[in-house]
Amino acid sequence: MTDTHAPGLDPRLRLTVGFGTDRGLRRELNEDSFLAQDPVFMVADGMGGHEAGEVASQLCVQTLREAAMLAPGTHAATAQDIQHVIEDADWRIRDATGARAGTTLSGAVLIEISSVPYWLVANVGDSRTYRLSQGGRFAQISVDHSEVRELVDAGQITAEEALTHPRRHVVTRALGTGEDAEADFWLLPVEDGDRLLVCSDGLTSELRDSEILRLLTSRVHPQDAVEALIDAAIHAGGRDNITVIVVDAQDAADEIGLRETAPRLAPEEDTLDRDRAERPADDGSAGDGPAGAPSPEAEPGGDRDEA
Repeated sequence: MTDTHAPGLDPRLRLTVGFGTDRGLRRELNEDSFLAQDPVFMVADGMGGHEAGEVASQLCVQTLREAAMLAPGTHAATAQDIQHVIEDADWRIRDATGARAGTTLSGAVLIEISSVPYWLVANVGDSRTYRLSQGGRFAQISVDHSEVRELVDAGQITAEEALTHPRRHVVTRALGTGEDAEADFWLLPVEDGDRLLVCSDGLTSELRDSEILRLLTSRVHPQDAVEALIDAAIHAGGRDNITVIVVDAQDAADEIGLRETAPRLAPEEDTLDRDRAERPADDGSAGDGPAGAPSPEAEPGGDRDEA
């Protein structure tokens, strides 16, 4: 768990971050990768097997890490910037794997517009990003790019039926493979008390949203929430790799006597290297299109990822 803010730089926002990943009970390899370092909190779920999915997700996260507009402590990225990074990652994966492997990508970048902090949420595929507000509202922000999501939207199956549908693993967008790697974006003002959850489908395929909410609200510290979510997914079957990031945002203006100070956050080394992708030891909430203005949150929906 990491507590991140910048003493001496008039900070307004304090982030506390928890993260973890586990290969689960049935997969030989962990093909998930993630980046949890201000300003980027994203999960990539590789697809392809035989180490190809692992390569795809690693290249995706490496591209995010190397992007100048996403450098630690910067908060000026736009949706267009992030799409360019995604396109770069898409090309690198195709070149390295011959378009035989891919990865989903979901998560948030912390940005600043007119001295106001925002979550810029991006999604390709069906890894997911949720937000739990201080008022108790829990919503899936991202919308799954999957065949079963399309069937639900068309009224051909119910959300309940989607959970066990034989095509529930098939994604309609991914980086590195297929014809569409365009991300959807949502721009959400950061609110005091926000708890952001980013996860691969290894979590959401095992736990319903109600159980995820119960665990998120019953753990005070993000790392404890991460560990509880991963453990619950394993006990529910652990049929896929499981990766979870939980980010808490707290308005620290009262502590320093400021109410209108823009967030400037110091970088911390919050990223777990993918080649050491096991859970760390215990530490004790739509629409798509360019994100030019705040968009309403999506209702929970959709299902898992894989290809």
